[in-house]
Order: sequence, then C-alpha cells, then structure tokens
Amino acid sequence: MKLRRPSPAAVLSGLGVWSLAFWAGLRFVPAASTGPFDREAFRAAVLMARSIEALGDYRQAFGPPIDARFDLNRTGLIGIEDSSITTSLGRLEAKRTTTNPNFAKAVVRMFREADLKRGDVVAVGASSSFPGLILATLVAAETLGVKPLLVSSLGASNWGANHPDWTWIEMSACLRDKGLLKVEPIAFSVGGDGDSGSEMDAAGRELLEGKIRASGRPFLHESGLADNVRARIAALDRSAGGKAIKVFINVGGSWADMGTDGEVLKLRPGFNPASDVSVPAVERRGLIQEMAGRGIPVIHLLYVKGLCDRYGLPWDPVPLPNPSRDSGQSVDEKPSLLNLIVIGVYLAGMILGLGWIIFDRRRFGMSRDEPSARHSPVA
Repeated sequence: MKLRRPSPAAVLSGLGVWSLAFWAGLRFVPAASTGPFDREAFRAAVLMARSIEALGDYRQAFGPPIDARFDLNRTGLIGIEDSSITTSLGRLEAKRTTTNPNFAKAVVRMFREADLKRGDVVAVGASSSFPGLILATLVAAETLGVKPLLVSSLGASNWGANHPDWTWIEMSACLRDKGLLKVEPIAFSVGGDGDSGSEMDAAGRELLEGKIRASGRPFLHESGLADNVRARIAALDRSAGGKAIKVFINVGGSWADMGTDGEVLKLRPGFNPASDVSVPAVERRGLIQEMAGRGIPVIHLLYVKGLCDRYGLPWDPVPLPNPSRDSGQSVDEKPSLLNLIVIGVYLAGMILGLGWIIFDRRRFGMSRDEPSARHSPVA
C-alpha cells in the first residue's frame, strides 16, 4: 500500500499542535532548584499573599472600606489620597506595585546578599508610606528565621498607610490576630518633618500620639536629628539583647532614618555594603549612615522603580501574581535536565517539519490538484 505524502498545510497544522504540546510540557516540568533559597523565597511570597488576603478581608468586613478605584487588587494596603496624618506626596502606582507578594521573594534575595543566617538580628526603620514593603520585609524575616527589630513612624505619604482608622498599628494587629506575623514594633514615632508631624494638622498629630500611647510601646519624640538617631540606636541595642545587628533595612523616607545629607539620594535601591554608603557629619546623619558608619550593610527600600528594575519585578501589576500558581523564574532557579530534553525534542520536531516544507518543492507553492508544467497541455 502506497502511503500519501503529507501536504505543507498538514505539516504546518502538525507543527501548531507540536507547539501547543511543547507549551503544555513546559508548564508542568519544574525548573531545577539550586538550594533552600528557592523554597524559602516561595514560602515568603505565599505568606505575603495570605497576609494581603487577610488584610483585604478584614477591611471589607470591618472597614474602612476598600476603594476599588484605587486599590485595584483589593489588597487593603492602599490608603487614601490625603488625610490628617499625611506627611508628603506619594505616587499611587508605586504603592500598588509594592503589594506584589513577590516583593517578599526579592527581600529574601537581599537577605541572602547580606549573608544573613537563622537567628541573626536585623534592624528595620520604617515610615508607614509603604506598608507593602514593611510586610515584605517582615514575612521574609519570618520565613528565614531572622529577628527583625522594627522602629516605625506612623505618618505616611499619599496612598500609604495614611487612613486615620487604618494605620500600620491596625494592620499589624490584624496580622498578629490571624496568626500570620508575630512581630511588634519595639518603638513608634509620629514621623513627618522633624519626626514630629509638623506638616500635619493638630488633630492628626494628636490622633497618632494617642495610638502610640495606647499601644504600650515606647514613644520616640526627640527634638533634633542627632538625638532622634541616638534614641533609636539605644532602643535597638536594648532589644537586640547583646546580639550584633547584622543589617539595617530602611523602608520609605523617614527623616530620622534618611538624615539630611543629599548623598543619601544616590543610595542604590536594595542591598548596599556599608562601604557604599556615604557617611556625613553627625548633624546630617540619619540611621542609614549611622549604621553604615558602624560597618553594618544597608537594604534600602524606597525607590520602587529602581527596585523593580534591579530585582525583576513588574510595575503596577493587575492582577497581582499568584505565587502558588505563577511563581515565575526566581533568581536561583535554572532549567532542569528534563526541561532541557523537552526543549531539545521540540526544536528537533520544528526543524524536521520546516525542512520537509522547504525541501519538498514539488508540493510547496502549488496546490495538490494543480498539474505540473511538464504535463500541461499545449494551448
């Protein structure tokens, strides 16, 4: 029995099916893990996603309600444009970007760059302008078994944790009640200019001071930059219990953490060795520079676009990536042997199929029913 040779159209259809099979194969063939980082980074992203879900559910149930016009992914981490506790201008898209659970993966990577080990102590200085970045830092620390000592200012820029009824105090209490995070700040401050809320109205300052006193945590309210830094260092040293602080994480643009020297604006987003941080005179020095002056590296979480570029994160994603389903290619993943075999088989099939079309010139470019020129009748 003579077998019919397939036409180019049939071969092209077969290649289409072959491509779909290849795509499905890659979806279900995992990349190879290069060590515990992959598992821990994945766990951190999952914990951040669960935390965001808990915050969103709480706000939906008990308020203040989520405004889906601005919090497009209904995370519960987006504040309002302006309020009595707003400190400065802030960009909505940047705030939404930092609610991506994969920011927790990026912070795990930064902790690896700092060579942190389980049981190490880190200091965290945070304004409430980026609650998503505070959350990413704390869940990364929780996942790696690192102890974070958090000093938080409660004032926030536009769209941060600037709703008077939904500050970082309420957010962190919700997460502790749900059993997702155990961390409590070791101290609070009002934040804003001079760490005194001078740009807020009197009602906003009084509200935050009342929340801090009700929390039972120490209230930092020194009059000058150098005194503010000394008070924070003292609180951190007490809480460290004699253990060395291995890294300082700055979240947002707190006056007491950033200082007043313009060189801090050149600090690279993400991990920085202490030697890369410019340390000015004491009167202009914030906690970033004070820590660097002691040889402690700094993780700088402020310039969100720069963080996205450096650590491979999308800008303002809608919907948010789901780490349980769409974990992406982490920085320490590489193609597995099975992955490479699937790719090789696919490429071999494509080469054979395209070769068939190119070299079968009698069928390529003419229909199956068209007579060849050699047998055409003379007109």
